Amino acid sequence: MQPVVLTRDQHGISRRQISENALKVLYRLNKAGFEAYLVGGGVRDLLLGRQPKDFDVSTNATPEQIKQLFSNCRLVGRRFRLAHVLFGRDVIEVATFRGHHHQVNTNKNVSSQSSEGMLLRDNVYGTIEEDAERRDFTVNALYYNIADFSVVGFANGIKDLEARRLELIGDPETRYREDPVRMIRAVRFSAKLGLTISPRTEAPIQELAPLLSDIPPARLFEETLKLFLAGHGLETYRQLQQYGLFAPLFPEAAEVMGKGNNRYGRFIELALTNTDERIAQDMRVTPAFLYAALLWGPVETRTQAFMNEGGLNHYDAFMLATDDVLGRQVKAVAIPRRFSSVVRDIWQLQDRLTKRNGKRPHRLLEHPKFRAGYDFLLLRAELDPRLKELAEWWTEFQVANPVDRQQQHRQPQARGAQQGQANTASDAEPRKPRKRPRRRPRRKKDA
Repeated sequence: MQPVVLTRDQHGISRRQISENALKVLYRLNKAGFEAYLVGGGVRDLLLGRQPKDFDVSTNATPEQIKQLFSNCRLVGRRFRLAHVLFGRDVIEVATFRGHHHQVNTNKNVSSQSSEGMLLRDNVYGTIEEDAERRDFTVNALYYNIADFSVVGFANGIKDLEARRLELIGDPETRYREDPVRMIRAVRFSAKLGLTISPRTEAPIQELAPLLSDIPPARLFEETLKLFLAGHGLETYRQLQQYGLFAPLFPEAAEVMGKGNNRYGRFIELALTNTDERIAQDMRVTPAFLYAALLWGPVETRTQAFMNEGGLNHYDAFMLATDDVLGRQVKAVAIPRRFSSVVRDIWQLQDRLTKRNGKRPHRLLEHPKFRAGYDFLLLRAELDPRLKELAEWWTEFQVANPVDRQQQHRQPQARGAQQGQANTASDAEPRKPRKRPRRRPRRKKDA
């Protein structure tokens, strides 16, 4: 693999664009006599004029040698050993050049593959040329050399970046079988960077998409965060659907939409559009809100099924449906409890927000997840006209002063058909005080 080298005056990368901590790692490795490169996405983004989110380093030093150089280093990873150099919350990931696993012995502690061809263990070290061949896409086979500030590109990576083309290194089917996550990484890079996936790179994806079921659910949780919370969630979602990758990640939601219910598909797109806009405005987003939107369709349809088939009331059917949907989902993509509990709160608030009599509205405003539940209601109301009055009522109630709030919640509450509750006279008028029965005088006992 013949590299292309861009000298310092042939590219626009400046050390001022690289984090101070990454430079510390690069300089110390170089000073100790090791090769040291900024590698992959950091170099790619800098060449595209984007600010990288993180900086990774590649070197010919082994993890143990790296640990000896940095007292603030810890070694992580079983599948491939990595060194994390810690600077407070900033973590610089340092990887040793990877080699070809088929050229070494079959020691299971060094290299191992599953029957499907997926790499289970890959602690094989090599040269920078071998490391470049082991990378997934050509636009990631880019190295910034701290020794002379040049950029070294392998596998036509520089040309592909200029052409805005996403090309997989090696045989696509083999590389996807080695690590099926590469299929969703292709979609993520395409949506995030505006790159076109080449025909040979996209050809096997639909056929091999079911291989994602072999990936640990915890790893897929981290990948879905990168997919949907990077500011390009809507385009990413559409490409996942196009290549058949959404169903292995969210089988419950895909099953509902596969039955021809496009309303939930539109709801997911609306939620992702909202998330993208918030990220663009540097507003806070939470994975829990996104998962609540992705799984709302299965929860509603499962609730109705339990009511129809089991004769359950709405509350019991709804609670059973939330447990069922989340229990099935975590087998594909794990959702940590710190997020799944918030997902439950958002869903349960949808029913509680329909109850506006008495002191309930005031208590709901104090609920820690009220804002997330209210925002979720607003999204639902955009697609369901029956919820618009309810959404508008809560919008006005929040901004009203205390006196107006008292007056507002005493007024008759127009309920949509979906809530299934009619107004009563007690909602509109205060109750008349009941007269206490007159107590009979106590009878005196005879002396």
